[in-house]
Amino acid sequence: MITEIARPLPHGITLTCRVAGEPGRPVLLFMHGFPEAAFIWDELLEHFARPENGGYRCVAPFLRGFGPSDSPAEAEAYRAKHLVQDIAALIAIESPGAPLAALVAHDWGGAVAWSVANQHPALMQRLCIINSPHAGAFLRELQKNPAQQAASRYMHFLCRPDAEALLAADDFKRMFAMFNDPQGQPPAWMTAEERAKYHAVWAKGLKGGCNYYRASPMRPPLSADDPVNQLQFPREMLMVHVPTLVMWGMADPALLPALLDGLPDWVPDLRVVPIEGASHWVVQEQPQRVTRELAQFLLSK
Repeated sequence: MITEIARPLPHGITLTCRVAGEPGRPVLLFMHGFPEAAFIWDELLEHFARPENGGYRCVAPFLRGFGPSDSPAEAEAYRAKHLVQDIAALIAIESPGAPLAALVAHDWGGAVAWSVANQHPALMQRLCIINSPHAGAFLRELQKNPAQQAASRYMHFLCRPDAEALLAADDFKRMFAMFNDPQGQPPAWMTAEERAKYHAVWAKGLKGGCNYYRASPMRPPLSADDPVNQLQFPREMLMVHVPTLVMWGMADPALLPALLDGLPDWVPDLRVVPIEGASHWVVQEQPQRVTRELAQFLLSK
């Protein structure tokens, strides 16, 4: 059974988490992206909490800025150092004295998870990333690949000061359209029940979600002298030394397959699983495949 609990963190932020499984068991921590919420992981939480599937303690926070979790107003509060601090503090509470069995993350959750794994590798035994680019690969593609630059152009829209109002207009018409297929049709998994869940989370406010984009220096250059073209990361900020599984929906229109190129240079213990025909929303589209791949990864040596 999944319940929701509020977790006050030592630095003054409270994250609300969906949890399943017995406290004291090895912990799986799941992190969602934009414009999603913690409930996207419910099927995986229920699966991995069962004794026959490992009996894990499964925790899925609503990230800072989403749903019932705290949502600071200023964009500065969504810089990477604050997001990493949230997750490191949550791990210390949920898995005291032991590393996570795995940190599992999608989209913006994955961007934070890459940084947590880089800065705090002792907090986890394994890392699983789903359609979320490594910072080194994303910066390279934003600087050099016109196709990825075009695919990421939407980021500038989300940085507009009126983005929240535009996204909420017509009962969140633009938000729901983010999930549509290339023909503009809503996906089969977006049932009336799922639609109501998203609507309820978005109705609590969209400013936090948009602030992730406003706080990040990573977006397509608008000119030759755009600051992103001069941006560089020290190699030590890009290295991940925990065993890592990357699952990638290969039909993701926003994050192109070239983002997988070069990953072994930064992630020496790496397994990449391309999922053909799946879009950015692979967790919703193919939950059984995602569950199976994660289960195999948890049992691997």
